[in-house]
Amino acid sequence: MSMQTVIIGLGYVGLPLAREATMAGLNVIGLDVNSGVTSALNNGRSHIDDLSDRDINDMLKHGFSATTDSRVLAEADVAVICVPTPLSNEGGPDLRAVVGAVSMIAENIHKGMLVILESTTYPGTTDEVVRPILEAQGLTAGVDFSLAFSPERIDPGNSSFGAKNTPKVVGGHTDACTSEAAEFYEQFVDRTVRTKGTREAEMAKLLENTYRHVNIALVNEMARFCHDLEIDLWDVIEAAKSKPFGFQAFYPGPGVGGHCIPIDPNYLSHNVKSRLGYPFRFVELAQEVNSRMPAYVVERAQDILNAREKALKGSRVLLLGVTYKPNIADQRESPAKEVAERLLAKGSVVEYHDPFVQDWDAVPTALRTEDLAVGVAGADLTILLQNHRTYDVASLAERAISFFDTRGEVDSDGAGITRL
Repeated sequence: MSMQTVIIGLGYVGLPLAREATMAGLNVIGLDVNSGVTSALNNGRSHIDDLSDRDINDMLKHGFSATTDSRVLAEADVAVICVPTPLSNEGGPDLRAVVGAVSMIAENIHKGMLVILESTTYPGTTDEVVRPILEAQGLTAGVDFSLAFSPERIDPGNSSFGAKNTPKVVGGHTDACTSEAAEFYEQFVDRTVRTKGTREAEMAKLLENTYRHVNIALVNEMARFCHDLEIDLWDVIEAAKSKPFGFQAFYPGPGVGGHCIPIDPNYLSHNVKSRLGYPFRFVELAQEVNSRMPAYVVERAQDILNAREKALKGSRVLLLGVTYKPNIADQRESPAKEVAERLLAKGSVVEYHDPFVQDWDAVPTALRTEDLAVGVAGADLTILLQNHRTYDVASLAERAISFFDTRGEVDSDGAGITRL
């Protein structure tokens, strides 16, 4: 009889995980508090970029089902928590969804159960927050049930790496817990990487994203002074990345967005300051640099228009791509929102185009451009914020009166073209 697995949270992390486990032959039930999500899934409709309706229907044919009824946990051999941990007002992770999921498990916990937390958080959460709630029922982690942390590493829109072939980091409350969790994942992922414990696994995820956060901040800062020094940073990066060792290319942009980079390093910074009493200065500086990039984009936009003796106020500015990364519909923490709001505050008429976003609810006063060619030709300034694969950027830049490329996709020597 196959292992019964309940995956709590059916978003961009939980649903791909559920698919891999289901297609590997495990008996998988998805548990979510949103009845609209569970109903849609049970009717074969996907709500995330990485899985199609066909993928969901394949899952259903292999026995997957979704529910809002937490009583399914009473029969579960494994419970995997994949709920969101947004940034709290204090700067750390908001653990309310995690606590809610763990509380549901605690009400149904039984001997022999394996509980795994995947939600990104600060080091110590599994042991200090999750374990006490589970043990309040009288069972002991590492003795009566197994407990582990395995950070999600989903990269939405990545066609090369997904839940199956991205190595799975696993750290348990005890060595036996680590082994049990690793053996669970090894049924449907290609490789597991075992750490010494839960804290090491929790910290590994934060290190990964802090590394990206800091290096993106480095090139964003360089973009500002290279512009002032009349140095082409894009050409500099191309030259530097020719070195076959000791260098990894990062690129500047209008800011950072998404579910990880602008948020996760702050968990670590907050944890260091609250526990140790001193700041994690690299993270705080990186956050400062990256968070001011939308304002810098607007400053540069104003300079571009001024050079043509036009004011930002009253000018039509068209934003191309408002999602946080290319070729997906995800808008979480997208810097496009702040760029648009700052332009609107200065009196610009803001229009946008994005093949993945029909209604930009984050900026309801921005006007959607339906005909891209007409919109570009009529805008006083077109700003490329996200380069979706459907955009012929070179052609759009040629049509534009002024074109501001924040992604380094076109030759800056072209007439009317400016790169970040």
